[in-house]
Amino acid sequence: MKKSLLLMSALITFLGMNLEAKADKNVLVIAQGADAKLLDPHGTNDQPSSRVAGQIYDSLVKQDLNMNIIPGLAESWTQIDETTTEFKLRKGVKFHNGENLSADDVKFTLDRMKNSPAVSHIIGAIESVEVVDDNTVRIKTTKPFGALLSHLAHTATSILNREAVEKAGGSYGQNPVGTGPYKFVNWQAGDRITLVANSDYYMGKAPTEKVIFRSVVEGTNRTIGLETGEIDIAYDLEPIDKMMVEGNDSLDFVEEPSLSMTYLGFNVNKAPLDNKKVRQAISYAINVPDIIDAAYQGSATKASSPIGPKVFGYNPNAKSYEYNPEKAKELLKEAGFPNGVKLKIWINDNPVRRDIAVILQDQLKQVGIDVTIETLEWGAYLEGTARGEHDMFILGWVSVTGDADYGLEPLFNSANQGGAGNRSFYSNPKVDELLSKAKNSTNADERKKYYYEVQELIQEEVPVFTIAYTSQNIGKQKTVEGFNMHPAGHHKIYGTYKTK
Repeated sequence: MKKSLLLMSALITFLGMNLEAKADKNVLVIAQGADAKLLDPHGTNDQPSSRVAGQIYDSLVKQDLNMNIIPGLAESWTQIDETTTEFKLRKGVKFHNGENLSADDVKFTLDRMKNSPAVSHIIGAIESVEVVDDNTVRIKTTKPFGALLSHLAHTATSILNREAVEKAGGSYGQNPVGTGPYKFVNWQAGDRITLVANSDYYMGKAPTEKVIFRSVVEGTNRTIGLETGEIDIAYDLEPIDKMMVEGNDSLDFVEEPSLSMTYLGFNVNKAPLDNKKVRQAISYAINVPDIIDAAYQGSATKASSPIGPKVFGYNPNAKSYEYNPEKAKELLKEAGFPNGVKLKIWINDNPVRRDIAVILQDQLKQVGIDVTIETLEWGAYLEGTARGEHDMFILGWVSVTGDADYGLEPLFNSANQGGAGNRSFYSNPKVDELLSKAKNSTNADERKKYYYEVQELIQEEVPVFTIAYTSQNIGKQKTVEGFNMHPAGHHKIYGTYKTK
């Protein structure tokens, strides 16, 4: 008995449990798998940081749960000409330091963002930002840019207060000031970030007074925290913990589609992967449902394109590779490899990707492809694939803006070969042309037509084989109401509350 008590005590200490928070319906404790890096939206583009920053800041426009553009700090906008959009700001919006939101803050924010190595690419199309008056700003792009509003809804475009940024200097990332529903209180690095409701929020004060973001690295420990009641919402539960939450009468397990996909990339500059028929053969040799069942425990769906159904521009009729090992053998023979080939798959130390690689190794062996798996440290993995040292590799991508420009341009434009995203080193002048036309059009139907054609070419030439659209999940107490997962993964807490 004494030993059991000591173990429970150690577990509580490890998780940093807050018994007071458990008893208080006005405190919401959220656990995620990593601590934020910075709360300066221009300093980092990682998800743990964005999930916290999304409560502190607002952007000019937002995306609802169906990825539709809705007003944010801009109550309306007008297309002046094909490269200029005018935004009217809400009046009376205040930053957490008491300063009024103005057009000058918008210009300061976007100009500062354009100079950030971490996030400047998101608004790279913007040429200039002009202050018309205190509540009006005009944004001009170098060329017509159909995805402008989607990119302006990105967390990285959160509007900052010039005075707060300049006053904090290099420490701003630890002392954020926004206009959002929650104000920053303190940050215990590696443990928790505490926020408090903003009583001056333009949409009305949030129903929950305090929100605590906990960093709980191990998925199983997030599940244990739910079971003990010390965590109200846990993000990204491991597939093996799903049944534990579903079997608990006090908890809810919620799983929904996301904007993420996992893919097997081919280095098209390396023989024999420079041969389209070899890439197609590999694609026909892959039994995706087996991968979804074993590696994802059913928490994913088979993909048919590098972008999914929730992304603008998705082509539901693009070529989909169904499992056909005989077709795979036939294509290998036509490519001049009747006795098969030897290849390597690179992965980083990620348990799901490791499982996928092992399954692929077995499936490809059935058609005569001998695969060796090599696991690299994350930094070395990114650097090596950026240099093109690999044969095949497993990686993921999130079309976080919900627009095909963000989902296709980095991965398939020849200008982005290497670390910029195109790690398959794919180059097709027609694809480049279509991506450029789609980017520089403001006609939705026209853009969709171009993106449909890009996906048809990609699925035919398969520089990458998109395996699955992965789901996102949370576990929560049944007493938590009003919480919704956002497809981009940047969930908003505003409106969430506990019934007891």
